[in-house]
This record gives sequence, C-alpha cells and structure tokens, in this order.
Amino acid sequence: MAIKVLKPGLATTVQDLGRPGYYHIGIPLSGGMDRHALAVANLLVGNAQGAAVLEAVFMGPELEFTADAMVAVTGAELPPKLDGVPRETWSSFKVTRGQKLAFDFLKKGARAYIAVAGGIDVPVVLGSRSTYALGALGGFQGRKLEAGDELPVGAAATSVKEGRNVAETLRGLPAGMPTELRVMPGLYWHRITEAAGNGFFIDTWKVAPEADRIGYRFKGGKPLEFVPREPPFGAGSDPSNITDACYPYGSIQVPGGSEPIVLHRDAVSGGGYFMVGTVISADMDLIGQLQPNTQVRFVKVDMDEALAARKARAELLTRACASLEASH
Repeated sequence: MAIKVLKPGLATTVQDLGRPGYYHIGIPLSGGMDRHALAVANLLVGNAQGAAVLEAVFMGPELEFTADAMVAVTGAELPPKLDGVPRETWSSFKVTRGQKLAFDFLKKGARAYIAVAGGIDVPVVLGSRSTYALGALGGFQGRKLEAGDELPVGAAATSVKEGRNVAETLRGLPAGMPTELRVMPGLYWHRITEAAGNGFFIDTWKVAPEADRIGYRFKGGKPLEFVPREPPFGAGSDPSNITDACYPYGSIQVPGGSEPIVLHRDAVSGGGYFMVGTVISADMDLIGQLQPNTQVRFVKVDMDEALAARKARAELLTRACASLEASH
C-alpha cells in the first residue's frame, strides 16, 4: 500500500523516535518533537511506539490512500477530515481505499502526528526513519513532503478496532498560561550576575517566530547582565561567547544575552555560545507544541525534581498504554 501526497501542508516530515548515538559526530537525534504524542499515535493503530509517522506543523497535508488502513491523529488539535467528514483526534479510525484525508484549521498546539497501521516504510538510515532535513538525511528522500510523493506503508503487525481513544488527561499537552518550562541551571550560570539570574526566572517570555526543529527562540524578557571577565583564548569578545563546547538537547543558549534559544531535536551539537541552563527532558515535548507568541516562564528546578518529572512523564505513557490495552 502507499499514500499519495496531494498537498504537503506547511512542513510535513516522516519521523520516529529518532537516531541516538551520533550526536558526537554532529548528527542530531531528530525524531518527533512531541515524543509522547508520536508514541500514542502509533499505539492507537497497533504499531510499536517507535514506528515512523508523519509530523505536520501548523497545517496538515492532504493524503489519498491506495488501500484500506487504520489511522490516528494526535498531538496538536488539527482536526482530521475524511472525504470532508470530521473525525476525532486521539482516536483510531478506518480509511478505505481511495479516500482522502485532509485537515481543518489548527485549534491548539503546533505539531500533529499522523500514524498509519504498519508505519511509514521509508528506508532506515543510521537506525532510524526520521527526517533530518538540514543534513538531507533519512525520512522521505531526506526532505519535507512535496505534492506528488508516494509514501510506502508497511504491513500492519496486528489488527485493532476503530474508535480506540486516549483520555484527555493522558495526552500531555501544555495546560494553562503562561506555559512553565522547568530548567536546571548550567555550567555557565556563574557567567551572569545574581540579579540577571533571578530575572531570567521571574520574567515572562514569548515564543518568537523563529521556532523550529533546530531550536525555539524566546523574546520579551530583560537582557542578561554578564559578570566582567577577560575572554579566554578561543572565545569571542562578546560576553556571551565561550570556548567551543558541547550543547545538550534542551540547552538554553543566549547569544548577546538578549533572546534565549532552546535547542531541540535537530540542534547542532556544539558551538561558542554560553548556556544559561537546560530544559529538563520531561518538558521538551511541551516546547514542540508551543505556537509563536505563546507566553512562557522558566522555572528553576534541581536534579531530584528533574528526575521525578522524567519518571512522571514516563508513567503518563505507561498509563496511556494500559488504557489502550484495556480497550483492545
């Protein structure tokens, strides 16, 4: 079976849970920006959690199916329409041969995940089917989808019924305004003044238009003040420069001290900007669902709090799995 791309949407790519193990040579993890939503979409149609799906940003594609299929759409509230008839998100539904799947206007969030029973069967590259567009690697020909593309779909491993769904409490989407992103201060925290550090967590920031798979920029807070120093050999003259260092996922670099950038799934692996801290892993999915101009506050946490949050996030997926197994 194949899926014909009639309209590609704004930036639709093939993604799975990513390709770990190559970041040290400059190849990022990639994969779904909202890993929880991607995994649940797969579970809804009977796939393994890490099967390849389509990640649609802000605007959905229009797809024609050449064979019957089971489909689910999770993540952002991007309402699916099957031959013009609305279908539910976070719920499995049947598509018959020749039907067209399209999407209404975005209502909430930023990225939707479209899972098909059997998974999108593009070639595995370095252990993953995920698209890393900056490196033209993986996915469908290493790029976002275009009209006329035909996506192969694998054979479904198991048969599941239509109408399986996940409760709203198990969807893990951002709740409330402003969205809170928990941060552990980083190795370079000493580079800013105490007043600047306090202000970073007090201020309300907004997602800037420059927000993509590489990183999310934030604006609206007060610029950071740096502690005076003599620049070390190899670092630039700007106070925000450091001797080149590794960037972890979620690290917050602040070029010039003005607008924080949270590095995400397709981030570069190192460079010469200091990092004020790192967003904890439990909140990285939330960033992928933030629209431009969304208000955000950074909240300081320690290692124990970060580990507890990671455990709670993992348990959310475990509970979602259990609820689906009960409805199998």
